Amino acid sequence: MLEYHDAAVRVRYAETDQMGVVYHANYLIWFEVGRVELIRALGIEYKKMEIDDDCHIVVAEAHCRYLYPARYDERLRVRTRIAEAKNRTIRFSYEIFRADDERLLATGETVHVICGSNGKPKLLPEKYRTAFSAALAAPAGISKS
Repeated sequence: MLEYHDAAVRVRYAETDQMGVVYHANYLIWFEVGRVELIRALGIEYKKMEIDDDCHIVVAEAHCRYLYPARYDERLRVRTRIAEAKNRTIRFSYEIFRADDERLLATGETVHVICGSNGKPKLLPEKYRTAFSAALAAPAGISKS
């Protein structure tokens, strides 16, 4: 069972400000990288989800807590978990670590509503609900077995 997925990113020059510190909005982009790679690791191709089942995972809420800055050319690890999976919503949680020293740089969450291409909420098909529910993160301090 997949409790979380780690995705590697390297800070690009274009993602930083004049001081070489990552611009805050780029963390949300890295959350997306982590989310898409977690979904892929669950055996689901997000593009096929949209095309075959008319399911779009629309961001309804985003939160990021910045603890330490990421800087140009650092290697980062984006750890992504499914924190909650319901019939029409999914909540992902994220941790971004600097790979070289494992310092936790940021944490966050995003909440998503399942919508059709018409923009209206819809039920998540059972095959996805089953996959997402199986990957739900264990509460802190409790190991899933």
